[in-house]
Amino acid sequence: MLKILYLVPNLADPAVARRVDMLRLGGAQIDVAGFRRAGTAVPSLDVETYLELDETFDARFAQRMLATVRARSKVRTWAARLPRPDVIVARNLEMLALASRLQSFWPGNPPIVYECLDVHRLMLRGDAIGRTMRGAERHWSRQASLLLTSSPAFVRNYFDIHNALPTEIVENKVIWDDGERGGNPALAEAAGDGPVRIGWFGALRCTRSLQALSGLADAFDGDVEVVLRGRPALTEFDDFPAIVARQKHLRFDGPYRNPDDLAAIYSDVHLAWAIDFFEDGQNSQWLLPNRIYEGCLHGAIPVALAGTETAAFIAHKGIGIVLPDIAPETLRSMLGGLTRERLVQLATAVAAQDTGHFAVNAKACAALVDRLAGLPGTRPELTEAA
Repeated sequence: MLKILYLVPNLADPAVARRVDMLRLGGAQIDVAGFRRAGTAVPSLDVETYLELDETFDARFAQRMLATVRARSKVRTWAARLPRPDVIVARNLEMLALASRLQSFWPGNPPIVYECLDVHRLMLRGDAIGRTMRGAERHWSRQASLLLTSSPAFVRNYFDIHNALPTEIVENKVIWDDGERGGNPALAEAAGDGPVRIGWFGALRCTRSLQALSGLADAFDGDVEVVLRGRPALTEFDDFPAIVARQKHLRFDGPYRNPDDLAAIYSDVHLAWAIDFFEDGQNSQWLLPNRIYEGCLHGAIPVALAGTETAAFIAHKGIGIVLPDIAPETLRSMLGGLTRERLVQLATAVAAQDTGHFAVNAKACAALVDRLAGLPGTRPELTEAA
């Protein structure tokens, strides 16, 4: 059995739990080490060994770097608490820095996999800070054997330019056991003439999206409702609870469990908002977000912005709505003006898609683990001897 050490910058990130589940479903044994965000509970991860290195804080990049430096200087102390891995997977740049120091701790130098699912805006700056960050990434990447990323646009626009590693694209698909998919409420026999409901789920961090959706709901005064679910980035909003409380036809229903609650929450809305201006023109334009896979798997009609990788993704499959912009008049005409017949047509197209476009099963997870097991330098026999 392949033994993977997973180094992560935020142990409480739900995406970390999903990756652990994917690797375990593929047949690997996982140990995890990393930092935990202040104020978050100890996560319930299905791993052999769980090791917290330090506490870090949201939106405090310098503090996170200092924590990484401290952990790097004490590698020999904390690494002694971990069994030798066959492969080290380092999620994000700071963990790649740890992995490069950690690699020589064990005999045989286990190969490193660099997992980068977002290109941080600091990496794209044209000044000395950006050049320093990219230089550090190139330096530490020299010891890595493979890059894992989640969107072909990241490869085209960044990694093909700044990084020469072999690349594997692992999309943010839902781990799915071929169970029953959720269905769009427009397709229900008792759909009636109720409001059009728009769901914005997942990492809520885009102030422009919140303003646009609030304005649309207000303009239609009950004919359009907006439902928010997930984890709002409170550092990005002036006062998220107060903003939501002021909106009569917009509500926040809190976090949800992934994948347990996906069918229920997406089956409650007609449209899934898949637009994000958090890092406009860069990361937000290139990513393929979790919500595009979660929503489409369970019947929600995706809404994307023209010129983004998300828009290209749904256009290629002939589904969803692509907006030229999110100006109030555009939203009123293209979303607020949807007829019941049009909703049924759009929802039918989504429901007809193969689940493999949006979900992975045990076979796909095993293929990823096999890819990692085949990296040069992977020597499971040393694990047994350790």
